[in-house]
Amino acid sequence: VQLQASGGGLVQAGGSLRLSCQASRTFSSYAMGWFRQAPGKEREFVAAINWSGGITNYADSVKGRFTISRLNAKNTVYLQMNSLKPEDMAVYYCATRLRLDLSTWAEGYDYWGQGTQVTVSS
Repeated sequence: VQLQASGGGLVQAGGSLRLSCQASRTFSSYAMGWFRQAPGKEREFVAAINWSGGITNYADSVKGRFTISRLNAKNTVYLQMNSLKPEDMAVYYCATRLRLDLSTWAEGYDYWGQGTQVTVSS
């Protein structure tokens, strides 16, 4: 499975971005996740969604600001990011795991996209 992430860019604090991640094959039976890594920091969990989209999970730092969703017909998962803060600046990675249920652990994912840079200016 290949994952192509896109939608990153430069935005002012308080602004919004929508990240997309398209899979190279049908992924309707797979859970998906978004992680991020800032310079000098460990990769951290951001959000995850189960195979149907009926269950989601968010890091405390993004709850109420970010929304993960998926459109299985397009093999695509989205991360809508609102009220962006400078501390959200990082490379964002999408990942998929070959299971129906989601995970908040990076080790639980089997395939990773190449990452997309999100830069937030203060």
